[in-house]
Amino acid sequence: MRLRLIGIGPGGPDDLTVAAVKALESVDVFLVADKQRGVDDLVSVREQILGRHTTGRYRTIVVPDPPRDRAPEQYGTEVRDWHAARAHAYEAVLHAEVRDDETVGFLVWGDPSLYDSTIRVVERIRDRGVLDIDYDVVPGVSSIQLLAARHRLVFNRIGGPITITTGRRLGTEVASGADNIVVMLDGQLACRDLDGDWDIWWGANLGTSDEEAVAGRLSEVLDAIDSARARAKAARGWVMDTYLLRRAE
Repeated sequence: MRLRLIGIGPGGPDDLTVAAVKALESVDVFLVADKQRGVDDLVSVREQILGRHTTGRYRTIVVPDPPRDRAPEQYGTEVRDWHAARAHAYEAVLHAEVRDDETVGFLVWGDPSLYDSTIRVVERIRDRGVLDIDYDVVPGVSSIQLLAARHRLVFNRIGGPITITTGRRLGTEVASGADNIVVMLDGQLACRDLDGDWDIWWGANLGTSDEEAVAGRLSEVLDAIDSARARAKAARGWVMDTYLLRRAE
């Protein structure tokens, strides 16, 4: 059984690569995780992408996503357990509802290599050995690439490093000396707690018709970011945001 992990960008139907579009058309069955969060717009975005870039010769199987503790005491353990439960759910569906000669597609938001679990989950299925599967990965445009484009950014200073992290670890990275930081998965805007002068380039729901972008001195634009986040959520029902923080020179 062949599996294809296809990066579809951060939400806009125009932000797929040519390779991703070709990969979509090669798929017989798409497995879609239903997160059961009442956010239907994510489903409609996915359907819009498939409607735009395929001829419709596929079927979709919705797989209920296992529950996950969003504030666990042991974050790493909880996430690994969630990956294991997701692998079990996918494996059961693949075994019962997909033929060996069919190609199965997973639509991965952004790029599969960046803060996404799909590769790890598929590796678990393959390593269990119950199903004879092979898979490939088709890269996608990430939200941080669109962030750079919208703000006309070069992420690295000349000869300097870039730190990519999450809101959960932002304080630790700053304490260790990082001063040029791309932050993802930060629904609480941990940056508001930083000391010192920082510049921020922020974006939400990039690639959609309701994307938002704000830039400036962090202390001066936090209210503008809060307002933009509220508009993005009102428009879509969800917010996927990322930002670059750079200590002011």
